[in-house]
Amino acid sequence: MLAELTTARRDAELLLMRVLGWDRAYLLTHPETLLSSEHNALYQSWIERRARHEPVQYIIGEQEFFGLKFRVTPDVLIPRPETEHLVEAALAHAGRDLALRIADIGTGSGAIAVVLAHALPNAQITALDISPAALAVARVNAEAHGVSDRIRFVESDLLVALADEQFDLIVSNPPYVANGEELEAQVRDYEPVQALFAGPEGLDIYRRLIPQAQTSLKPGGWLLVEIGHGQREAVTQLLAGWDDVSFIADLQGIPRVACAQKSSESAG
Repeated sequence: MLAELTTARRDAELLLMRVLGWDRAYLLTHPETLLSSEHNALYQSWIERRARHEPVQYIIGEQEFFGLKFRVTPDVLIPRPETEHLVEAALAHAGRDLALRIADIGTGSGAIAVVLAHALPNAQITALDISPAALAVARVNAEAHGVSDRIRFVESDLLVALADEQFDLIVSNPPYVANGEELEAQVRDYEPVQALFAGPEGLDIYRRLIPQAQTSLKPGGWLLVEIGHGQREAVTQLLAGWDDVSFIADLQGIPRVACAQKSSESAG
């Protein structure tokens, strides 16, 4: 039942607000309002879906990220607040007025690529994903925010399809959950498996992506990747040979973003 969910009251309010098209203040100040039969039927169907642990974001088809609203479907991972640290790191390494070439690996909903394109008007973004369905969602989001002319969408297994191209900045929120790790039902049963799991230690994608990025970055370019809890040491080892390796912690003090620079003396 919905009452068993720790966020039950908040979720019920969010769903009702969406059904009625109201904000929370209006909802709380008009408790006497009676739902129409149509609104009531829709609301009850959404409550039943949430009671089965389906994420609210998939029910309403939307999630906010970095101040922008994004279309989300079960074909893409739901953008999370901790990934905003990755975007902040990318913006810190990218001059607003520079004509940078940026690659977003495993773009999913396109949230990272769209935010970067929105904030960096002279940047050209390449958004890559192995899932055609995810790329379709990302295109919708790019068009909704008016940046589709500066984002190229490429179906690719990491950087394989663009092995001959060079970038100033590569960012990625890759799968990093270890196979067999227990997840909440709303994640385990609804979010795309290939966007979550990455081998017995959750490191399989890093083992492939980091060498590819070393080849695809221009000398002096930066690789920025989100990492999972407890992965700092292993990722540090995988980044051996890179310059200026550092980590950015999230609000709980957990290392969340790995930053590494390709040597300016490297030829690729």
